[in-house]
Amino acid sequence: MKHDQLLALEAIVSTGTFRGAAERLNKSQSAISHTIRQLEEELELELFSREAYRPALTPAGEIFYREASRVLRQMQGLRSTAARLRAREEPELTLAVSATMDLDPLLPALAETGRRHPATHLRLRMEMMGGPIARLMEGKADIAVASLDGVPLDDVEAEPVAEVTIRPVASPALNLPAGPRALSASEMQSHVQVVAAGTGGAAHEQSRDLLPGGLKWTVSDLAAKKKVILAGLGWGGLPDHMTEEERRSGALLPLNLEGFPLRRTMIFKMRRRDQAIGVVADELWNRIGTAMPA
Repeated sequence: MKHDQLLALEAIVSTGTFRGAAERLNKSQSAISHTIRQLEEELELELFSREAYRPALTPAGEIFYREASRVLRQMQGLRSTAARLRAREEPELTLAVSATMDLDPLLPALAETGRRHPATHLRLRMEMMGGPIARLMEGKADIAVASLDGVPLDDVEAEPVAEVTIRPVASPALNLPAGPRALSASEMQSHVQVVAAGTGGAAHEQSRDLLPGGLKWTVSDLAAKKKVILAGLGWGGLPDHMTEEERRSGALLPLNLEGFPLRRTMIFKMRRRDQAIGVVADELWNRIGTAMPA
């Protein structure tokens, strides 16, 4: 039994076809078929039923595939361990963080990492929507800190580190109806909803918590969004840590809106399973989340 046989098996199951597996592994379809046939002959098991258009795992194949997946994950872990053992300090390390995240809890981890590894250039990227995971999967970030929305969990190791609360707010200057009752979408349609543009591509633009039929302005980042809302030009959701002082002083009012609930989102640190993490990145990974408030 060989590693490339298990990789071919995993690729066929993941893509659904021998052709898809061949494209993923940069091999010919006939080579993939031959590899699987050799594995089946060695095991004396039929792993795939080839009666249908798409290959389907046999009952024995399903059991074998589960164990093979576990072995492949272990082998990836061993490769990462070996890479760390032979690695030197990285010249550069990039951390992609959701802009909704409060940076204050992250700063001690960054400070200590920078102190211990002054030769490593630390890059901190604040990203919107699916930006952090997009940078991670593009290979432009070593670690991402964001929610799990749109994250390919089979390809990413993730651990929770904090929670962010997004609350709809508006300036008193917007003159919204007062009282405890929830404001309806129709009541809000004449008021501009301010949203921040995503940095993860079209697939990650804001889609939830958008009031249907309403006016909308899009700004580049959360700092601009907050300024527009404070100026009374619209309303929108902002992280609690960004509006705590303004809500306390009355400069911003929390809103009770139908279709825009108070949203609590768990934030995770993430790194790719298939990418060897360097010495400095591994230290930073272990520090992120330590003593961070939920």
